[in-house]
Parts: sequence; C-alpha cells; structure tokens
Amino acid sequence: MFENLQDRLGSILNGLTGRGALSEADVSAALREVRRALLEADVALDVVRSFTDRVREKAVGAEILKSIKPGQMVVKIVHDELIEMLGGEGVGIDLHAPAPVVVMMVGLQGSGKTTTSAKIAHRLSTREKKKVLMASLDTRRPAAQEQLRQLGAQASIDTLPIIAGQSPTDIAARAVQAAKLGGHDVVILDTAGRTHIDEPLMVEMADIKKRSNPHEILLVADSLTGQDAVNLARNFDERVGITGLVLTRMDGDGRGGAALSMRAVTGKPIKLIGVGEKMNELEEFHPRRIADRILGMGDIVSLVERAAENIDAEKAAAMAAKMAKGKFDLDDLADQLRQMQKMGGMGGIMGMMPGMAGMKDKMAAAGLDDKLFGRQIAIIQSMTKAERANPDLLKHSRKKRIAAGSGTDAAAINKLLKMHRQMADMMKMMGGKGKGGMMKQMMGGLAGKMGLGGLGGMGGGIPDLSNIDPKQLEALQKQAEAAGLGKPGGGMPGLGGLPGGLPGLGGAKLPGLGGGFPGLPGLPKKK
Repeated sequence: MFENLQDRLGSILNGLTGRGALSEADVSAALREVRRALLEADVALDVVRSFTDRVREKAVGAEILKSIKPGQMVVKIVHDELIEMLGGEGVGIDLHAPAPVVVMMVGLQGSGKTTTSAKIAHRLSTREKKKVLMASLDTRRPAAQEQLRQLGAQASIDTLPIIAGQSPTDIAARAVQAAKLGGHDVVILDTAGRTHIDEPLMVEMADIKKRSNPHEILLVADSLTGQDAVNLARNFDERVGITGLVLTRMDGDGRGGAALSMRAVTGKPIKLIGVGEKMNELEEFHPRRIADRILGMGDIVSLVERAAENIDAEKAAAMAAKMAKGKFDLDDLADQLRQMQKMGGMGGIMGMMPGMAGMKDKMAAAGLDDKLFGRQIAIIQSMTKAERANPDLLKHSRKKRIAAGSGTDAAAINKLLKMHRQMADMMKMMGGKGKGGMMKQMMGGLAGKMGLGGLGGMGGGIPDLSNIDPKQLEALQKQAEAAGLGKPGGGMPGLGGLPGGLPGLGGAKLPGLGGGFPGLPGLPKKK
C-alpha cells in the first residue's frame, strides 16, 4: 500500500542523514519534497499543510541544526509527526458495555462491509473467546443476507435467521433481542450500502441507530478510493456519528492517502485494517508500526505477531528438534515455504524487517518472487515419499517425471535441490556442538549489538519471542531502533554470513517463526 510513498520519503530523508550539517535551506528543500510526496500519495491538502508546518517548526530550531546528527533528528521529527497524524496510539474495538455489545457496520456498497463483519466476528470469537451473533440488515442487495449466512457458516459464527419482508430497523431490534436470549456477548449489524451517499441511506442509518443503540459504529471504507474516502467519513460522522474506521484492501497497490488523511480529518481512530481476502487477514491498526513501515524502519513486532498466529507451534517444535540433529529433508523445506506464504510471502516479510524494504525490488528483478514458492512446492509434491526423504535418489529419469508432473523443467528441479543442500548443510552447522553451534554464536552476536544480552534464549541471545507480550515486543523494537537497526537503510547486523539464507531469525528459541526462514535461493554466496 505505502510502497511509493516509502521509496520517495526514504530517498529524501537518506539525503538528509548523509550530511554533516544542515542549514535552514536544506530542511526547507527536503520538506518541499516531502510535501510533494504526500500530495502524490493522495493525502488531503490541509493535512499535508499542517504536517509540513509542524515538522518545519520543530526542524529549524537551533537544537536541531547544532546537534551531532541533525539529519537523523529531522528523520525522528518526521517519524513522530507521522505517528501523530495517524493517531498516536492504536485503539481496538471497545467491548466495555453491558452484553450484548452492539457493533453497527456502515459504509458504501462495495467497500467490503459484509466480509469485514464476518472477519471481525471471527477475530472476536477466536482471539477474545466472545460469543458473536451476526445479522444482515441489507434487504436491497440480492443475496446479501445469504452471503452473511454463508460466511457465518464458514467461520462457525451464529447468524440471525432470515425472515423475508422485514424492514432493516425491525431486523436490528430482533437481532438485539435474539442476542440477549441466546447469551451472546456481541451482536454485529451489517447495514445496507449505496453506490453514493444519499438522504434515504442516512435516514435509515439514523433509524437503525435509534432502535439498536450501538456501542460502536464502524465505518468501513475502501482504502483505494483516496480523497473520496475522507469526504465519506466526514459525511457519515456528521449524520450518524461514527466511533471508528475500518480500512479494507490495505494489501492493494493504492497510494495510502486515505489512511493518512482520515484520522487527521475526522479525529476518529482507524481501528482495523483488512490486508487480504481470508477470514484471518484483518489486523489492528498501530500508528507507530505503520509509520515505521512508511519510513523503511521495518516492523518486527507485527512480523512476530503474524508468525505466532500463522505457524503451528507443535510443527515448529518438531522442526527445531530435527534441526538440532542436523536433519532437513524436502518435506521440511515444503513446510518452510508454506509457512512463509502464510506470513505474507517474501515481500511481506521483507517489508517488515528493518533495513530490508529495499531488497524486495532487487529480489523481484532476480526472479525471486512469491510465485517461485508455489513452483517449488509443486516440484516437491510431484515426488514420491521416498524421494522427498532422500533427494539422492533423484537421477535423470526421475527428474523428467517430476518436471512433467509439476509443469517445470530439470533446471528448476536442480535449483531446488541445490537450495535444499545448502540449507541442510546450514542446519548441520547450526545444530553442531563445536563452539556452541553457529546459530548460538550468531544469535549472541546479534543480541550483543542490540544491547539485549542476558535476556535468555540461545546462550544470552534473542529470547523466545512467541511468549512475549506486545508491550515487551514494543520495548524490543525501541531497543533495536536505538541500536541503529531501525534506521532507513540501517541494515540488520548479524544476519549475514551464511550463503543463501537469513539465519539469525529462527532456530530452536523462535518456535513462532517455524525454526527459521527457508533462505533466499539464488542469492550469491558470500566470498
């Protein structure tokens, strides 16, 4: 979503950090470029003006121009103001009200209200163990009520039985009554939308609000609509009174202007963002983490949380045990590739790692995109069980059969086998005793550079992130930034040193990450 803005701001701010001293003219020139970048990203003009004015006010102060690293101070000011523009602290859905808590979903037709309603219900039932009832109030769109019923069946969420001919306000009242009788904690009302804002829609929303007395009114907006989304939020807030925003399609290739403008214009927090089509692809909106991503500082906290959600802890523990013995077959490799796909693929992971955002384009140019994972998994699935356990069996005739079965060629199979050999060798080195094992040394080295020594884990290395609560994770992120790991282009010391892999982010003490990343096949060996 923010890639173009990230590239533009990254190059502007890198130009500042490379200088020994800054004049007022340097800051003004950089802010002109920042202003242009934000306007190109479709951020509202008044939001851009106030943002650049606040940054200029702080950035031309004497303490900045005379500080030891003035460029980095300006980057920090831009970072802090971005967080402020996005809302400061993250705000979740408020359920502090007598049960059943009524959550009313509003928005235009096609913004993703029905799917988002099901995603929120799934999130509340799985994460917070709430009993949720969903009700569709959309009597106009064909099969809208049936769509919500089917989504509820898929996610094992209760839905209100459909009674033909009832008005939206009657359905709302019946939903609240049914939730009380059924012992539900939350009732989600999926209201009707229009292709544009009109008077009958607003009157209907006001009537539903009066009948159901919602505790939360969430506006669902498509983040690809740019400035229109800001006007939409303003109109709904004036007429209905919204308590928060949910932005959908944040995984799209839009410029991100809506996300940056809506909070500043309406004063209402962005509570959740949709990052995909699947039921679990809904994330809390954390202004600090989004600002970190925009400025290329990575987002380790979200990466670890995503890993903990998507990766089977038992499988990860079994993998760690195999690694300790130096065993790593093609089934293990396929598991690693699937886990990376679940976590957003190579691009998604790279975007969240400090200093690695710029690697995505280079990898794509080298043909190392997420489609490669699919092809490699297809090759492994075309093998017999014996071949997956013992790749040495693969001679010419077998490779020919596998290539035909997977729709690839012998060259692709040879690349996969070479990658597997490199990774298997790496696992042996990591699991080796020697001087405490290479992984242990690397993790200890990385921890030392981050100032995290003595936190436990692998011989004084990184602790088990899967068991740390979010506050501790935020503290780790800040420590990493203080050590220089979070600066744009700052890189991640301690992650290099092994051919074709990203060691230092896995191993037995990081079960949430599935025992390590499968590496970056095709990257040149370190000489």
